[in-house]
Amino acid sequence: MSESGGLYVHLPFCPYICPYCDFAKWPVRASAAATYLRALDAEIGAAPEFAAKTVFLGGGTPNTYPSETIGILVERLRARFATPEGAEITIELNPDPALCEGFAAYRRAQITRLSIGVQSFVASELKTLGRGHSPDDVGVVIRRARDAGFENISLDLIFAAPGQTIESWGRTLDAALALDLPHISTYGLTIEAGTPYAAWQAREPAAFSAQELEADLYARAIDRLTSAGYEQYEISNFARPGFRSAHNANYWANGAYVGLGVGAASYLGGVRATHTRDLSAYCAAALDGAAIPGESEQLAGLARAGEAAMLALRTAEGVELAPFAERYGIDFVSYYASPIGEMSEAGMLETSPTHVRLTRRGRFLANSVCAAFLSPT
Repeated sequence: MSESGGLYVHLPFCPYICPYCDFAKWPVRASAAATYLRALDAEIGAAPEFAAKTVFLGGGTPNTYPSETIGILVERLRARFATPEGAEITIELNPDPALCEGFAAYRRAQITRLSIGVQSFVASELKTLGRGHSPDDVGVVIRRARDAGFENISLDLIFAAPGQTIESWGRTLDAALALDLPHISTYGLTIEAGTPYAAWQAREPAAFSAQELEADLYARAIDRLTSAGYEQYEISNFARPGFRSAHNANYWANGAYVGLGVGAASYLGGVRATHTRDLSAYCAAALDGAAIPGESEQLAGLARAGEAAMLALRTAEGVELAPFAERYGIDFVSYYASPIGEMSEAGMLETSPTHVRLTRRGRFLANSVCAAFLSPT
């Protein structure tokens, strides 16, 4: 019997490369983009049997490809992976009006959700972040999407960008709220090794936000969005009722997923596998019908349980004790007594007879809190 869960498809080409981005991505060239699609189609054909309850097209910049091409790809995925009618199918978009002309084609392909990489509504911050759109472009793109019938639209925003202040972040949050969308994600800027931002930080560390400012910016996001009626259902994600991301919820529930494309990750049968980030190697292997190079790791027993705990703690519900014990054979409170005690005493966890979850304070140090459950002492 095949597994079911989320399907992720990586489309790695971009019209320009943002200096903070560490994803597998390349500047778009027509010949490379066409070759990649052929390789991706070959991988789709050779993929294991899998029922895709959700589909997510990420990147890169998926809307670098023409909308008709995306539509053909999605139809192929839906047929190959038995995606049910009405399933959540998401595409990531850059809000460049020149790349956002084909919403009708997306609708015909039964794409149901748009995730738009806005990052900021302040022109100077967009320039610093290397983005190619303007603040006004976002409204243009969203109007087009709504005119085509899209309602399930999410914005991504970045806080702690160089030069950002409490005041400028407040303007970005207000502009996002003025669009009256059902989902907003806010991510603290992460400096990834090997990126232009990492080199900049090494030269000029004072250009980047101090931890205290980053915490204040995150607090402003929580307070502003929750007061506007959004639920913070995960560390970085806020939704109105009925608009949580089903695809991401599967990740946080430690569910199965298949990743297709260069650099994509899968999690099947307790095995986590990641494709090579070498574009040429990926395309050559896929087109030859060979195994795609990459790495894999078997997660079993306590390692699998620890990862599940870490993921669950990112969510508003946290760890639900009875289902956790049934799935992993572990009494969560007993086995993790040491980190639970330490983090509860520090005011970062709260417990009840049925759940263990982060407090508001714990959300600000979520990475450290969650990591304590990977190797409990």
